[in-house]
Amino acid sequence: MEITRNVILDLLPLYLANEVSSDTRILIQDYLEKDTEMANFVKQSELKKEVGDIPVLLNVEDKVKTLRKTKLFLFIFTIIIAALMGLVTLAVFFLISQ
Repeated sequence: MEITRNVILDLLPLYLANEVSSDTRILIQDYLEKDTEMANFVKQSELKKEVGDIPVLLNVEDKVKTLRKTKLFLFIFTIIIAALMGLVTLAVFFLISQ
């Protein structure tokens, strides 16, 4: 079985937290020897002290998915707010007209 970049990305948080077995550590280190971009990312991540400081390595597909989900969320949120404002306006108009 070929170890893909996605598998390494799944294991990376545990690797950076030193919570992997020696076999997994060797597997990741072998992969990092072949992928210099990922190796540089790991070196930068190891320098960070807090979890929130660690950058997230996303590919273009992940970025596009996240953008689409965010746009959908904002669209639905806007529709809900508009509907609530409409209901409040109708309720106020109804109360004033009586």
